[in-house]
Amino acid sequence: MSNGHAHGQGDGDAHASTNSDAGSDALPLLSPSIIGVEPLDEFIREVADFIHYHISQRPQDTGGVIEVEAKIGLLKERAGGQRLQLPVLVESIIAPNMMDLRFESNMSARQHQHFNILLNKLKLEKPEMNINYEHLHLIDNFYAPESGRGEKLRVTRDEKTGEVRACMRKIRLGNLDIFCPKRSVDWRISVNMEIPVPPPLGSPTHSRKKDRLSYTHQEFAIDLTQVTATSGPNSKPEILHELEVELRHSDYLLMTAAKRGLPEYSVAEQNAFDELVHAFVNNARILCRNANPATAGDGR
Repeated sequence: MSNGHAHGQGDGDAHASTNSDAGSDALPLLSPSIIGVEPLDEFIREVADFIHYHISQRPQDTGGVIEVEAKIGLLKERAGGQRLQLPVLVESIIAPNMMDLRFESNMSARQHQHFNILLNKLKLEKPEMNINYEHLHLIDNFYAPESGRGEKLRVTRDEKTGEVRACMRKIRLGNLDIFCPKRSVDWRISVNMEIPVPPPLGSPTHSRKKDRLSYTHQEFAIDLTQVTATSGPNSKPEILHELEVELRHSDYLLMTAAKRGLPEYSVAEQNAFDELVHAFVNNARILCRNANPATAGDGR
């Protein structure tokens, strides 16, 4: 696959092959660097540090569950509403709180359909990947907190059975925005805590109907959701199309985070957290790179 740069005679990038002079097609085995090791990937390290920091600084004794997710959407300037533009050529992490931005977690209906086809095809054609699938119909009802301040309470029910799937309050710990100038979408990593609460009293302030296709693979869940949101009985419903990848197992995330870099553990245990984050980032990148139905391929 081409990397977008031409390599012709006289461009300064061509390398003479000593092997061809010797009549051999073998390529030299290259060391990853002059010291024999590959430098740490600063992007992965920054994301891992961000998630690890917010995990370690989370409120204690709340009975809450850590949620780490990457949402696909667009970074937009608050003032004009246009997509962010920066003088960078490749995917870049935005320093938190340095720009007046909002993240729009939405995509077109065409992109939504494209991802549905793509993920279904992946499940059917690659059984060795052991991808599981679930189609959910959920309703979120939101209630004002009793104190009148803080995050709203959310009650999630199965639309068909009425069964309560969750009753919780979400505490937002931190967001990290990633701008992708070569792609039609950007992405945002969010670290939250979901704290169980008793069923609230009164009437909901607004609701969201979710038609969700959930694909699970190893430690990750990819959720493709059509959301119908209403802010009141007489308001016009708003339809959104959301895509996110989430870490499935909070306990495993916390266990690997607690052992990160500590010498009393094996090298594999010390590195497990960063390896988990690396795979998480890879999944988000694959989704971003396949967001354009006209050019989607293998995501490289």
